Amino acid sequence: MVLKSDSNESFGEMHFGNASLGDKRRTDRLVRCADAMCRHQGGTLPDKLNSPADLKAFYRLCDYPDVTHQAVFAPHQERTLQIIQEMRRPILILHDATELDYTTHYSVSGLGQIGSGKHRGYIFQNSLAVDPKTREVVGLTNQILHDRVRVPKGETDAQRRDRKTRESRLWLHGTKGLPSRRQLVDVCDQGADTFGFLQHECQSGRRFVIRSAYSRGIFTGHNDMKCRSSYVRTYAKRLSSLGERTVHVTSKMITKSPKKTGKKKTLQRKSRTATVCISAAPIQVKPTNGIKTGDYEKVPISVWVIRVWEVNPPRGQERLEWFLLTNERVESFEDACRVVSWYECRWIIEEYHKAMKTGCGIENPQFETKARLQPSIALISVVALTLLSLRDASRRPDAKKRPATELISIDYVEVLSLWRHKKVKSDWTVYDFFYALARLGGHQNRKNDKQPGWLVLWRGWTKLQLMLDGARAAKLLNKCG
Repeated sequence: MVLKSDSNESFGEMHFGNASLGDKRRTDRLVRCADAMCRHQGGTLPDKLNSPADLKAFYRLCDYPDVTHQAVFAPHQERTLQIIQEMRRPILILHDATELDYTTHYSVSGLGQIGSGKHRGYIFQNSLAVDPKTREVVGLTNQILHDRVRVPKGETDAQRRDRKTRESRLWLHGTKGLPSRRQLVDVCDQGADTFGFLQHECQSGRRFVIRSAYSRGIFTGHNDMKCRSSYVRTYAKRLSSLGERTVHVTSKMITKSPKKTGKKKTLQRKSRTATVCISAAPIQVKPTNGIKTGDYEKVPISVWVIRVWEVNPPRGQERLEWFLLTNERVESFEDACRVVSWYECRWIIEEYHKAMKTGCGIENPQFETKARLQPSIALISVVALTLLSLRDASRRPDAKKRPATELISIDYVEVLSLWRHKKVKSDWTVYDFFYALARLGGHQNRKNDKQPGWLVLWRGWTKLQLMLDGARAAKLLNKCG
């Protein structure tokens, strides 16, 4: 790993040292491959493992039946859950899915449909633990590779409800193994807005924040004697504002489908700080009418609804509006702001998915079978966390005081400082190192510039690794005369 641990273990040792692969030599090989990939995260497997012997050894490793996706992922998962167990403050578990596209990998058979059905790959569900106070990533608590199956024609509602491969079940599977503790907060986007999952979360012992996708039928309030029927969005829009605050809106491409006719429109949402109003109230969500579409009891569930809306959006930008459902008690503006700040952290898992694809090239490995491909997905997905760690380290409160050598190997500090100042500066702070790394990645370091993100730092890290490799080669040449 680029960041050193307190125990001086390498990244591979920390995250894969306890892997049970049927032979200790295989575990040792996995550790070495993880460390090599941390040095060269991008590109194809030959780019990551640029030694032919290392590349061949990794291919052989993935051939063993004991080396599965779960076997590779399990030690990191156990480590993450252990860290959470030792923490005494709220921890967010961000749940989300992305698609891994292996359409052009013609030799791999049996992959499921993705996209509109013309591409092949996996629905990749991840559960990412994040500290809401610092917004630092703790690790992954779960990971699912889902093969989308072809739904048989004429499938009845009852058959669809009982089908084990329904994608709506991924949200339930993603919480499997999580402790029933109020310390944990499940945070999900609109895809998780199913009555079955809402009821499951209310019974889980954890807190949750889910963005509402539908204007479900509700009873207003939690007092059965005074409740009136309404709908989530209709009722929430009638609530008075409790106050205003700012939220960070990330940039994103938004595709809007027309209600009746016409072409889909794609809008570019720009990153900005938006001033929003917030309202909240207790409600009871009614079960879905008609035939059940999931496994749940047909009884109302008591939650709170929070509406977040932008009064004056910038010209040409779509107005921000969220309807959030939570089991956290919301009795004041401060309570509502706390829940909103939890949901704001959800963009971190989107950044993680981008880090996997853009930074680590998780869709690049070429294998002939799914069984060989899946362990590499597990390994690369954990390596991708280092890109977010780069960003987190540069934003820590002690970054301007802490010596860089406490987190970064001395040779990285020496090479980067030599590039930046034409002389070695071993006394650099963490802040000095990461802003020089950002400069190497294209960040201008101007006063009005935003903090460097993982993508800029990754670009700098890739260049720095090449510079370090060149410095080591020069030393070897000098040694050889």
